[in-house]
Amino acid sequence: MKLATRINSILPTVNGDILKAIDLVSKVDGITSVDLNFPEHFEQYTVSEVSNKLQETGLEVNGLALRFRKHFINGELGNSNIEIAEDALKLCYQAVDACRELNGKVITLWLGYDGFDYPFQIDYPKVWNQVRNFIGKIADYAPDLKISIEYKPYQERSYAFIDSIGSTMLMVSEIDRENVGVTVDYCHMLMKRENPAYGLSIATERNKLFGVHINDGYGQHDDGLMVGTVSFMQTLEFMYYLKKGNYESAIYFDTFPVREEPLAEIQQNVEMILEINRLIDSVGMSHIENVISKNSAIEARQLFLQFLQSVNPTVTTN
Repeated sequence: MKLATRINSILPTVNGDILKAIDLVSKVDGITSVDLNFPEHFEQYTVSEVSNKLQETGLEVNGLALRFRKHFINGELGNSNIEIAEDALKLCYQAVDACRELNGKVITLWLGYDGFDYPFQIDYPKVWNQVRNFIGKIADYAPDLKISIEYKPYQERSYAFIDSIGSTMLMVSEIDRENVGVTVDYCHMLMKRENPAYGLSIATERNKLFGVHINDGYGQHDDGLMVGTVSFMQTLEFMYYLKKGNYESAIYFDTFPVREEPLAEIQQNVEMILEINRLIDSVGMSHIENVISKNSAIEARQLFLQFLQSVNPTVTTN
């Protein structure tokens, strides 16, 4: 299992030094990969210097995630100022070049500023077509990489333009490129009132799941809590469908330790995801599939007890 984690959790502890942060991440047992933000993680050091550090530590690069800042506050690829939209496109091209140099596989597009706050603020069809056409250009520029759209219902805008599994998959379908897919973020799905496993399955059934961010929360905000600490049963179901879909890329811990020591917090995520994986294996994929086929709430509740019994043999299902 490939596991990656959020570098920004560690940066405050090392004065923002990305090389020192990579060193610390490499010491967390179970972490195999990193996703880096572009361009922010390359402001102090060159791509080559970052690449050398990664090779030294034995971590592989899963991919790069675009981070658009103040210049793009009124929109990235969908900005009504076409010059700013083209600046966003150029930044994506630069990220592709850097990703290739790092031997990464995925470019993740979270268009946090493409959206709106007021009625009558944007021309919805115009923005849709503009975003679609620009992502198509990125895909054509990088046929050797996966271009993955990460959706979020709101934050930074009141309404994100690409806000759900449905709108993302529609966008992917209209772009119609083999290398364009979706990144699902567990907290973002809770915020949208999606059941994470259901949304995940929509992407996997169409071979369009290119990235997975896992965390936990209460559904109103992007809480970024440790994996499986709030919605444990839904996390189990999410991981079951991930295994069923034969997902082999990195699972990225997108959690935000604010008061917690970051390395210890990351280790908790590793231990939880491995334990959830063990629980699923102990109960058995075929048994879980059989329970689902019965479409019974009672059987599903019995399955929950079986998971608990795998943790504590004193729990009975009678």
